[in-house]
Amino acid sequence: MTAKRVTSGRSVLRALAVASSAALLAACTSAASFSEQKSSPGQSVSPAPSMAGVGVPATWSGVTDPSKIPLGDDNVSTAPRTGHVYSCQTSFRPGGARHDGPWMDTANGTWDSTSKVQVRGRHSWPDAEYDETVRGDSRIITSKELPTHQSTGTFPIQQSDPAYQYDTNPNAIASQTVNLTLPLDPGRADTAGCLSMGAIGILKNGVYLYNALDDAGRDAAAHETQDMCDGHPDGAEHYHYHDIPSCLLSAAADKGSTLVGYALDGFGIYVERDDNGNLPTNADLDSCHGRTSKVMWNGKETTMYHYSATLEFPYTVGCYRGTPIDAPAHDRTGGKHRGAGQGQRQERGQRSAQTAGQGQG
Repeated sequence: MTAKRVTSGRSVLRALAVASSAALLAACTSAASFSEQKSSPGQSVSPAPSMAGVGVPATWSGVTDPSKIPLGDDNVSTAPRTGHVYSCQTSFRPGGARHDGPWMDTANGTWDSTSKVQVRGRHSWPDAEYDETVRGDSRIITSKELPTHQSTGTFPIQQSDPAYQYDTNPNAIASQTVNLTLPLDPGRADTAGCLSMGAIGILKNGVYLYNALDDAGRDAAAHETQDMCDGHPDGAEHYHYHDIPSCLLSAAADKGSTLVGYALDGFGIYVERDDNGNLPTNADLDSCHGRTSKVMWNGKETTMYHYSATLEFPYTVGCYRGTPIDAPAHDRTGGKHRGAGQGQRQERGQRSAQTAGQGQG
C-alpha cells in the first residue's frame, strides 16, 4: 500500500499562508541567479531551487504520524546523538509555555500537531526583506528577521486568545538587523559541534532558526504555542522558529529536495520528500540530523553533506557538522530589545496579567 503523504498536520490549518510561501520557494532556473538573490513582499524572486527525485530515495525508512510525534523533552545530550540536540548549555531554567495543552500526551510521550492551538492574528510586515549575495568564497545574507511573503500572529498573546491559557508569551515582534557571512562551500569539521541557545541558522524567508529546545530544555515545538506559520518572538523581540515552519513545508516541492535555509556552519537545510511525498525520519539521518547526497547547491547539482527537515525532534539540526560562525548575540529574556528602534514593531498592548520579560525559547 502506498504511504499517504505527510507534510505536517498543521498545514491544513495554515492553508491561507501557503500560496504566498509558494512564491518564495518557486524553483530558480538560472544557475547565475544564486549570486544575488532578494526577496520582499513585492517580489516573487526565489533563492530556493528544487531538484525532483535526484538524491532522495524512493521511500524513507518510515513515516512519522503528525498526530503522534515523539516528544523530545528528554532528548538533550552532551555529545552527538541521533534524534537529540547536542546542547552547549547543560542546565536550564523555567521558561516557555506555562501549561501543557490537550495536544500533549505525556503518558505516551507524544504530541499531536494536528490539534495544537495556534496564536491568532494575521499581521503583515511591509519592511520584511531577504538578501543573499555571493562575494568570493562567502555567502552574505541580510534580512530584517521578519518573514517575507508571510504573516505572523498577534504578539504579545492576547488574553482573549485561546492560546493564552497555555502560553502567556508577553513579547512583541520587532524588526532587527541581520548580517551573516557564511562559507560558500562549507567543509566538515574534525568533530561535531554543540548548538547554542538562540539562532543556529536562518531560513530563506529571512527568519532565524533556533534549536529545538525552549528555555526549560524541553521540546519547544510541542510545548510552546506559535502562530499559523509556527513562529513566535523571544524576550528580545526576535521572531523565530524551532522547526521548519509549516508554511515553507507546504510550499516545498512534492518530490525531491528543496533548499529552505542555512545553518550557521554554512551547510544547507533541505526539505526532502520521497516518491510518496514523505519527509525522512531520524533513522534516515546521522547524529547531527543530516546526510550526504546529491542536492542543488550554488546553482549546480552537487553531492555534499546537508541537514534535512523531519517531523521528529530535533526537526532540523542536532549538532553542527561544520564550523559555525559566531551565533548572533542577543538577550533572549530581556523584554524589550534595547537596540530595536528601527523598522516596524508589533505593539505590546495591555499586559496586566502577563509577566514582562518572560523568556521564550
